[in-house]
Amino acid sequence: MLTLCLSFAVVVLDQATKHLIRSFLPRVGAVSVIPGLFDLRYVRNTGAAWGIFEGFNQWLVLLSVAMLVFILGWRRHFLPDALVPRIAAGLMIGGIAGNLVDRVRLNYVVDFLDFYWRTHHFPTFNVADSAICTGVGLYLLFQLRGNSPKPDGAARP
Repeated sequence: MLTLCLSFAVVVLDQATKHLIRSFLPRVGAVSVIPGLFDLRYVRNTGAAWGIFEGFNQWLVLLSVAMLVFILGWRRHFLPDALVPRIAAGLMIGGIAGNLVDRVRLNYVVDFLDFYWRTHHFPTFNVADSAICTGVGLYLLFQLRGNSPKPDGAARP
């Protein structure tokens, strides 16, 4: 239930922020939040992370659906039934679903969080991207700490 609720919350927050950006930022281009570090900027991303696979929206839709099916169908096989993996799964599912909604409805993903330092720009991203990265990070940390279940189901020493 936690995974489902968290996924839903991520999708709602992601879509709400993207709606606000589409509604207000096209008129002004960008709004400086922290001058020299962070702007809100409306970007139509037709690719994946960091703009790779630009113009392959149909393939990215299929990949997103495949990942959702995989995570939902197989999460019990690779995610133990513990709090951190459930949170990680909820963040990943919500993030993938949030960007999938954009890809299907708009044929692009709305990105708007723009961090930079002088001439160095981090790729613009959104709430869904943040949720995916945080979910993957939590999952990796959980695995690196040795919290994954033993293959034979044996108890840990």
